[in-house]
Amino acid sequence: MPNAPNNADQTQLIDHLFRHQFGKMVSILTRIFGLAHLETIEDAVQDTFIKAMGAWRNGIPENPEAWLTQAAKNRTIDLFRQLKSEKERAPYFESGPAAIAINELFLDREIADSQLRMIFTACHPALDPRDQIAFALKTISGFSQSEIASALLTKEESVKKRLSRARNMIRDAQLAFAIPQGNELSDRLPRVLEVLYLIFNEGFHSGQKEMLVRKELCAEAMRLCKMLVDHKEVCSPNVQALFALMCFQAARLDSKVNELQEVIDLRQQDRSLWHFPLIVLGNQMMFMAVNTEEMSVYHYEAAIASEHLKASTFEATDWDRILMWYERLQVVAPSPFNSLNMAVVHIQRNDLEAAKLVLDSVVPEDLEQRAYLYHGCMAEYHRNRKDKAEALAAIEQAIQLVTNEHERSYLLLKKEKITAMR
Repeated sequence: MPNAPNNADQTQLIDHLFRHQFGKMVSILTRIFGLAHLETIEDAVQDTFIKAMGAWRNGIPENPEAWLTQAAKNRTIDLFRQLKSEKERAPYFESGPAAIAINELFLDREIADSQLRMIFTACHPALDPRDQIAFALKTISGFSQSEIASALLTKEESVKKRLSRARNMIRDAQLAFAIPQGNELSDRLPRVLEVLYLIFNEGFHSGQKEMLVRKELCAEAMRLCKMLVDHKEVCSPNVQALFALMCFQAARLDSKVNELQEVIDLRQQDRSLWHFPLIVLGNQMMFMAVNTEEMSVYHYEAAIASEHLKASTFEATDWDRILMWYERLQVVAPSPFNSLNMAVVHIQRNDLEAAKLVLDSVVPEDLEQRAYLYHGCMAEYHRNRKDKAEALAAIEQAIQLVTNEHERSYLLLKKEKITAMR
């Protein structure tokens, strides 16, 4: 018997299933029908979820994932019939040998293979790099255009154009829906890792106004990265380092916000909430990842995350080692965000002169939608110098620029503390 949910539970379940099933469905159906019909397939999967919202009003089926998969398959076939683009092939999907072959594509190992094919298709060099990321976030993980705009710090209209260009290029160039081999694989893998890194980061520190942490996105990025780790031809030290980084960061998710979604800074986080099995898994993966002569961005970021996890208290943090890792990271991949983090580390080391030198090298506009972080850091610098007026001015700028409501509340609390300074 189906379970009768309340509206909130139903909406939450469908949203959860959409996050976890959209990429699977699109990938499998693309393998069946081909990349030429990708937009039709995406529309069909979208329609399936709309249909689910209506069909499940009086009860959610015992196996909602199987229901969605079959409904997506049926809806796609219906659409092709309407378009008369597959009028000869469509009837054979319902019975006979073709149906058996299609059903085999829904086995776990084939689902993983289909999704890997989609990941590498999204990162094909024929696509513009900006279009690659937008397309991957949409097709693999079901991001909406607004979510992609937030993740990529750009406008929705730009995302719409990128998605259209990517689909047109894939169709016109008749790209193969396949996992590349040899040198082509090694050339394409960095972009794949960048996309998974972006998906995880949007979950770990969301750009949405109402929500700071989105665990389902972190889980989705980890699931996709684990597929790379488990594929012996695809796995590499960089893949292992990225997965280690995800494990280390995900281990702290439960301590980042409280039940009211209020931000808890690292100093105040309850370290007993850190998830030890994920830390162990990250350490195991990192042990394999360092078996290389060339360290990547993911190696250094994982090393930094690991240093925080090693400390039993905030006061026990080895800031000197963290600074060392940031300096090495800055050599490999210079970034204003790295500079800002180095300034934070200098403040924690009470080396305010070094912190100011680094802060002076950062152009806040280079941080785009996260420029408020610069002003928040500057407020902390002035606060440590006991310069109340400058600290208040800086924190006020940060408050004006921040878009996430929970981060705004956190900054307002910091402002109160600065105001109370003597």
